[in-house]
Amino acid sequence: MQLVQEFVFNATLKEALPIGPGPIGTRSYLDVISGEVKGERLNGKVLGGGEWALIGPDGYLRVDVRLQVTTHDNAHLYIQYTGLLELSEAAQGALAEGKGTEYGDQYFYTNPRIETGDERYAWLNTTFFVGEGRFLAGGGVEYRVWRPA
Repeated sequence: MQLVQEFVFNATLKEALPIGPGPIGTRSYLDVISGEVKGERLNGKVLGGGEWALIGPDGYLRVDVRLQVTTHDNAHLYIQYTGLLELSEAAQGALAEGKGTEYGDQYFYTNPRIETGDERYAWLNTTFFVGEGRFLAGGGVEYRVWRPA
């Protein structure tokens, strides 16, 4: 399979609100307060959203994010992605100290799904995406997002 990079996505998050331990792990919530999508065919700004993170006893964080984006030409998108983040030493340092990481410093992959009613972007409704994540210094994340060629 060949993959083509479709866009880069970044987001700034507020400090986590701890929900606490539950039957399948420790849950927290983070507001997504800003961000951007940048690519050849897709560019926009994050309007807001949230992450419902779940840290399991296996040392992985289950990513569960939902957010809204407005494109540069005023189309509205709903983006939802799930994924896995291994809480490696690099990832734990980034979370605790607000440091950045490089791609590959941790196992950090997502599966974004994008929905829109805007016909100009209808191709997003039927495209499978996979993202690779990293931490940005100061409390943000960045993903390189690909699609099958």
